[in-house]
Amino acid sequence: MRLSNMADYAVLTMSAAARHCGGARVAAAQLAEETGLPVPTVQKLVSRLTAAGLLRSSRGVGGGLKLARPAAAITLADIVEAVDGPIALAPCSDEAHDCRHEESCSVKPYWADASLALRGALSAVPLTRLAETAR
Repeated sequence: MRLSNMADYAVLTMSAAARHCGGARVAAAQLAEETGLPVPTVQKLVSRLTAAGLLRSSRGVGGGLKLARPAAAITLADIVEAVDGPIALAPCSDEAHDCRHEESCSVKPYWADASLALRGALSAVPLTRLAETAR
């Protein structure tokens, strides 16, 4: 299993933003420079991360980006889900998924448990740890 490139880039972007959490706002272009990501990619990620409530954006003089809540309250799971959606190892982990093999499938009950375990592991990694590791 692999994260999407965008989820990976979102983790890099949020880690860089967390290193500026002393109250100062940071521009998307500065985050792009610090992470080595293209500015358009960071701008796209900022839009998704803002919509998910992980970043706060303000325009104008003194504007920029800031974490929407303390770095310790943001997890790796939050960041991945902001970009890739709910963490599910198999499509049938989602209750809304319609599968023609559902009645005869002996594996489906275990996918939900595995997905929850993965989400739990990702939830145990706070952004503060990611920001420190990246230094």
